[in-house]
Amino acid sequence: MIDKRSQILSSILTVKHTVYLSPHYLRITLTGDDVPLFKHTKAGANNKIFLPSDVDNQVYFDQKKSIRRTYTHRGIDLDKKEMIIDFVAHGDSGPASAWAIQAKPGDKLGVAMKSKTPDLYPKANWYLLVGDATGIPVLASILESLHPTATGIVFIEVLNKEEEIPLSTSANIQINWIYNDSPGEKFPLVAAVRNAKLPEIDKISRFGYVAAEFTTIKEVRQYLRKEKGWKQEELHAYAYWKYGKSEELSTLERQEEKSNNN
Repeated sequence: MIDKRSQILSSILTVKHTVYLSPHYLRITLTGDDVPLFKHTKAGANNKIFLPSDVDNQVYFDQKKSIRRTYTHRGIDLDKKEMIIDFVAHGDSGPASAWAIQAKPGDKLGVAMKSKTPDLYPKANWYLLVGDATGIPVLASILESLHPTATGIVFIEVLNKEEEIPLSTSANIQINWIYNDSPGEKFPLVAAVRNAKLPEIDKISRFGYVAAEFTTIKEVRQYLRKEKGWKQEELHAYAYWKYGKSEELSTLERQEEKSNNN
């Protein structure tokens, strides 16, 4: 379905199969006749998922009836009419994680997103990509789409070595996995960025994409913008979650923090 006024696509899709890429990283493949409607969307863009209602197990594009969460569009296969969404499986403490862990073929999920999504990043010679487990889908999408001549460095925080997943890129990118057994309480990504050798703007064009927990985002943005002099257009830093708070409670705070630091 397409809302012509807002240009938002929405469809109720069906789980085709699920696979764990690591002990806590779950890939769900959805299918449905409406998948080709999403042909102009880009992998890595945000989408909204609508979970089946607890009342009647039906999906409604209405937050009062179905819980809505923000996730990442990982990609589609138009020929197979498949859409991919990756989930961090962190138990049943969150409704989306709980749904994903229990998902089985035939289960329904509502998906909505803009009919055309903008580019995730501008062209640059050098890239800094930083994220925790929740940021892996967007960082993986960026890595897959980078030009072969691009260079840069990636820092990804996961629980331990078992949580590393295969990443693909044709660019000359150094990928670093950082282990943190207490996400939201410890912030090793901040130290990693501070210790990284960053290029000077007068020598090379650069761009940073940072997707992680609120405190990490706040401190990394502060360091790059205030201490290292990165310009607003050189950095996209967005908090995907805030420790100890649900998406509803943390969204406004995260948006305000981003606005105040642009």
